[in-house]
Order: sequence, then structure tokens, then C-alpha cells
Amino acid sequence: MLNNGYIFLAGLGLMLPLTASSDESALLLKSRELTAEYASLLQAELKAAMSEGGPVAAISVCQDRAPAIASELSRRSGAKIGRTSLRFRNPGNAPEPWQRDVLADFDTGATQEFFVETSQGESRFMKAIPTGPVCLACHGDTLAAEIQEALDGGYPHDRARGYTLGQIRGAFSIVWPVAEKQQ
Repeated sequence: MLNNGYIFLAGLGLMLPLTASSDESALLLKSRELTAEYASLLQAELKAAMSEGGPVAAISVCQDRAPAIASELSRRSGAKIGRTSLRFRNPGNAPEPWQRDVLADFDTGATQEFFVETSQGESRFMKAIPTGPVCLACHGDTLAAEIQEALDGGYPHDRARGYTLGQIRGAFSIVWPVAEKQQ
């Protein structure tokens, strides 16, 4: 919830200023850039897969390519980059407790972006991923039989169905280690 230049994240019990120190601003900017790059690379691969083989082909992009893209960006940047959701498809993407709290706040619509420096010296960033029209083919209420079959085979513990247009489906997450701030 925005209030007089601050954002209140209820699940975390934090009141954060909307302005940041210069170190935080640099990491916030880097976080936004990395998130935009991750989203752009992933979206390009999803579009290519959709045009070549439809939604079933796109499933493998999310399953195989999304983690590879995150890994490459993590290696290059020094940050831990990934995606998470309250209703994750892959148990490996289950949110950490702090991420659950931020995702819950995203669901309320209070904010679509989160940045904070923790008491442990890490800097954490999350950016909400809203459900777009193309997302509904694999994440919506009504799925084609071949998509359901592919999802059931690739994700036996899938919880990422039943979304509606515009609903927050998850978030990009970036964690900067303490050492990054000293560079």
C-alpha cells in the first residue's frame, strides 16, 4: 500500500521508502535491467516455440529454457536470479518465506515491485508477472486436452492453473549478495 512516499508490505511488516540510497538505487536499476532482459529473452523463446509448435512446444521453454536463462544471467551478474509463485508449477521454484510475503502483497495490488536491503546485507528485488492473454493457454481455467496431458506429464505437482487475465501469476526474483554491494 502506498502512503506518503512509502510502501507498506503487510506480509513483511515493512515500511519502505520509495526513494533509495545511491547504492540501493544502483542495485535497483541493475535489478530492473536484469528482470527486463530475463523477461525479454524468455518471451522471445516462448513466441518462437508458440509459432513453431503451439502451447505444447512452449511448455518446454518454461521447463528447460527459463532456468537456463536465469542461470546464465546469474553467472554473468553475480546475483541469484529466478522466478517464483505462490502457485508454482515446478517445486524447485517454490518461494522462500520472504518471497511468499511479497507475492501475497503483489496479490493485493498494493505494488508490483519490491526492493529492500536486508539485515543480513543482501539486497532483494521482485517484480510481479501478470497473466497475459497468451499465458492463459497453459495457466488458465480451461486447457486443451493436449496441453493438460503435457503439463500432467512434465509437472506432476502443478499448481499453476486457473489464473485469469491480469492476475499476478508469480514474480521475477533477484537477490544480490553482500559482496556485490562492495564492488
